[in-house]
Amino acid sequence: MAKPTDHLWMHFTRMSSFRDGEVPTIVRGEGSYVWDDKGRRYLDGIAGLFTVNAGHGRTELAEAAAKQAAELAYFPIWGVAHPTAIELSERIASLTPGDLNRVFFTTGGSEAVETAWKLARAYFRKTGRPGKHKVISRYLAYHGTTMGALSITGLPAIKADFEPLVTGGVKTANTNIYRAPVHGDDPEAFGVWAADEIARAIEREGADTVAAVFLEPVQNAGGCFPPPPGYFQRVREICDRYDVLLVSDEVICAWGRLGDWFGALRYGYQPDIITTAKALTSGYSPLGATIASDRLIEPFLRDGVAFLHGITFGGHPVSSAVALANLDLIAREDLNGHVRANEGAFRATLEKLHDLPIVGDVRGDGYFYGIELVKDKTTRETFDDAESERLLRGFLSDALFEAGLYCRADDRGDPVVQLAPPLTAGQAEFDEMERILRSVLTEAYARI
Repeated sequence: MAKPTDHLWMHFTRMSSFRDGEVPTIVRGEGSYVWDDKGRRYLDGIAGLFTVNAGHGRTELAEAAAKQAAELAYFPIWGVAHPTAIELSERIASLTPGDLNRVFFTTGGSEAVETAWKLARAYFRKTGRPGKHKVISRYLAYHGTTMGALSITGLPAIKADFEPLVTGGVKTANTNIYRAPVHGDDPEAFGVWAADEIARAIEREGADTVAAVFLEPVQNAGGCFPPPPGYFQRVREICDRYDVLLVSDEVICAWGRLGDWFGALRYGYQPDIITTAKALTSGYSPLGATIASDRLIEPFLRDGVAFLHGITFGGHPVSSAVALANLDLIAREDLNGHVRANEGAFRATLEKLHDLPIVGDVRGDGYFYGIELVKDKTTRETFDDAESERLLRGFLSDALFEAGLYCRADDRGDPVVQLAPPLTAGQAEFDEMERILRSVLTEAYARI
């Protein structure tokens, strides 16, 4: 009898791990929980993959998909349109900050990031500045896996097998104040320093070669780095000074994850482009988008000019219908307000773990948190590669899952556990997360 891994090639997975063992197989979801094929229940601590914001088992989203598929299952938006793509683009534009009114649909986050870089390059070429082609992004930041998005990504380990990549990706400091090289005790000064590192990178490369700066509102990889006070306002000033586009990569941070429609609204800054995906449909159907300011489409409105880029399933009718139903649901149940009302309780519950010797830092905003693990709390000494391997892959990932919590134990940077539950979660789910984490992390420390 064939094993699941005889044919299924799982993503970001060491396939050898399942050579002789069973593959965890999730078959059902309801609210903040999922069940496997053996009937075991798990608390979904990262909303699938920072995606199922509305929670599992929302039949109205499935019904929206079925209704649309019966009416018009597929048609491209290459020179034609269909009603759900039109309506969804209008809805998104009504929610974005400022004049981000132009919505280019994709099927996922990597494609949205790829589209944003291509648009930035094409825009400057069409406006007489073809030398502006580079992108500034931050160390450890994850922006996707297509070749362009991977070049923007700041994680060396996941790029090595695919080099040489697209040229022009330049990395600068992130906002991990827990490991700040300067101003670690002064968030505002640290924010000024981190933003000015972007300016210094632009100056080193030459402003006439830099097209865009790509930043997540809260950086995911490395373990949820929120922006220091004033950071994005200063970055906006820097981008204006050097005529560089500011791209807010909100593949994770949009649609309520931080308690607002977009992270840019949460932190009060105006991007030129927003990239998004994941929770636009709460994961019920694949869809992403690159949302651009009005000025960026202007060169492409001239006679005989086109943005020569497209994706077969971008703006898919079924996915667009699901997204509309999802946005209706988020608004009707005020999930943004629910996150804002409960984020303090979420933080306070996770901060109880500070009494464990292995917990160095608890950080994040909204429903998006990282817990950094350390070998020594006093010195903030981290684990070496071999220790991280034993800690995360050798124990934590499996132990947390076995204890009933699906979350991410990640060593792309210093070891962290990441938590981003469905936006419907409340104190009962927070307490369950804390209880499981306390038990497993206590055992983990005993093992090291």
